[in-house]
Amino acid sequence: MKTHTRAILAAPSFFLLAAGITPPAEAGNPCKIAAKAVVDACKDDANAEQSIAFGYCVNLSTKEQTKACKAAARAAFEEAKDECADQLDGRKDFCDAIGPDPYNPQIVPANFLSPAATAANPNPYFPLVVGSVWTYQKGSETIVVTVTDKTKVIQGVTTIVVHDVVSVGGEPVEDTDDYFAQHIDGTVWYFGELSRDFEDGELVSIEGSFRAGVDGAKAGIIMLATPTVGTLYRQEFALDEAEDAAEVLSITGTESVPGGSCTGTCVVTRDFNLLEPGGEENKHYAPGIGLILEVNPESGARTELISFVPGSL
Repeated sequence: MKTHTRAILAAPSFFLLAAGITPPAEAGNPCKIAAKAVVDACKDDANAEQSIAFGYCVNLSTKEQTKACKAAARAAFEEAKDECADQLDGRKDFCDAIGPDPYNPQIVPANFLSPAATAANPNPYFPLVVGSVWTYQKGSETIVVTVTDKTKVIQGVTTIVVHDVVSVGGEPVEDTDDYFAQHIDGTVWYFGELSRDFEDGELVSIEGSFRAGVDGAKAGIIMLATPTVGTLYRQEFALDEAEDAAEVLSITGTESVPGGSCTGTCVVTRDFNLLEPGGEENKHYAPGIGLILEVNPESGARTELISFVPGSL
């Protein structure tokens, strides 16, 4: 009889004990149980990729080519396993910081503002006003973010569609629709995205796309109503697909870029992806404008706001 490891990890500990099974060390800690489940999937993917690679290797013309191919596949497998291990370490640290409770935000549609009400009283650090346009520069990339007049109903909530286009040399390489809604308390929630990646004008991937309420995905917070230093929160929750999170580092930041500035008034966050350990960005949000700057603390690479055109009611 096969043991279904993932089902056991997800089961409440009293069911395991009743079945005579000793629960894992993470029992009673849904955050760490989910973390281990995702990392198990990471390892499974690494094994699957190695197996497929071996299948291609045995169809090469010579033994030497097959041998070299298998060696490369094994090396890639070891690297992937190391990445899975790093991911597990990062996830455990995150769980220790954010707490063990299940992530299950209660979405009550009546508690979210309409697009018109949001525009009349927007979150100052993430203003969702139709017609607002932010243009950023990141190396050779130009990023244009527009609050459209389109809406999408997700989990009964009327979300505002924000269009985000990344271009290089005038050619789009990423085209994304993000879905946001503002709670009556001022918090801006993120309900999902449709992300499209292009190469030479051809659609190559929609990786990272998710929608709250579909396949277990849940909404997250993109901007708090009242940011407080040290607050840690999930921005999105689609396991093994979209798992960004953030921590408030400061509410008195100072920065200046061509499209805006703040003097002791910027909210600064540390944004990171649980799927990609080690990759972080510090983001600066100026009141009345929104995001003005992203900085990679390791490389120093900057994404700067070049211009901001506010929308109107």
